[in-house]
Amino acid sequence: MEDKVIWITGASSGIGEALAYELNKMGCKLILSARRTTALNMVKNNCHFPELTKILSLDLTDFDTLENVTAEAISLFGKIDILINNGGLSQRSLIIDTSFEVYQQMVNVNYLGTIKLTKHLLPFFVQQQEGHFVTVTSLMGKFSSPYRSGYCGAKHALHGFFDALRMEHEKDNVSVTLICPGFIQTNVAKNALTGDGSALQKEDEATENGMPVQRCAQQIIKAIHQKKYEAYIGGKEKYGIYLKRFFPKMLHKIVMKSKVR
Repeated sequence: MEDKVIWITGASSGIGEALAYELNKMGCKLILSARRTTALNMVKNNCHFPELTKILSLDLTDFDTLENVTAEAISLFGKIDILINNGGLSQRSLIIDTSFEVYQQMVNVNYLGTIKLTKHLLPFFVQQQEGHFVTVTSLMGKFSSPYRSGYCGAKHALHGFFDALRMEHEKDNVSVTLICPGFIQTNVAKNALTGDGSALQKEDEATENGMPVQRCAQQIIKAIHQKKYEAYIGGKEKYGIYLKRFFPKMLHKIVMKSKVR
């Protein structure tokens, strides 16, 4: 990983911030992106080697700007080796209480913005005959839970798109890794949208008791290094992947008995 140029979206907090610290310590050159420039500068200043880090603000829902942002990202170090698609937004509301506009926002942030950015960088990866897309989805991209319908739908969509991308561009030495975290100690629940589009503004017990974010980042880096197709990260919740595959009714019963909000 040393000397790799890595572009991280959603780098101002949570998993993206933790990845920045861990990768910076390894000597990687980083491009940190998110909407909040002030927060990005704080992350940069907290890095062990801030001189290896560049700041590039972006808004994943401002689709018309993403082509120019991608060109600027490439120019910062002259190349990009890995794009970590980490920017995203969660949801905590029942379907019947959720406005259509919230679903649109879930799709725009978690799916379409990521696809747009990936599409703009893909020709560069093909030209240099090397590149690695690392997309942080969720265990909710493999199975579902109440109160997260829009989030689950968008995360499921990412798997369909990036599995196809891997197949189409294996010949170009372009790799794809899908990262599926479970409960990680971040502000993801606190920032989640409710049915009317407002933030939840409170943490849930499962997230508070989840895996420390630094440990999550270390496991993600290991999966990137090994070029895994998918990596499931978390506690016992990650075994829902296998229950979904082999015992879907059992998983349904377990989730229905769980405290999901």
